[in-house]
Amino acid sequence: SANFSEQVVESFPSDISTGIYYGWACVGNGDVHKMVLSIGWNPFYKNTKKSVETHIIHTFKEDFYGEILSIAIIGYIRPEKNFDSLEALISAIQEDIEEAKRQLDLPEHRKVKEDNFFHPPGGKIVNDH
Repeated sequence: SANFSEQVVESFPSDISTGIYYGWACVGNGDVHKMVLSIGWNPFYKNTKKSVETHIIHTFKEDFYGEILSIAIIGYIRPEKNFDSLEALISAIQEDIEEAKRQLDLPEHRKVKEDNFFHPPGGKIVNDH
């Protein structure tokens, strides 16, 4: 699971709905993996700020703290909701992951994985502004 800094979250379109999304994610110069993204109101800030959590559907061998995370949000799964129990939450997350995998296997979604956005020709372009 990976989190964006507050600055990045604040740069998201303000009208993006909270809820669960699916798409592709790439850490550093690594491979592009399926991911589920959760956008929610952060109770820590009395729900005035959104929090964005990326769950990459892949087991990484090492920690990737400090790496650049590139994501492409492809589609929407469901609205944010509160769960009565941890079990209900876990089973919803499992369903979200299955749904994301199904969707991302579709040819039109699979082609985004190969997009130059993730691996620009000639390597990653790093700009500092």
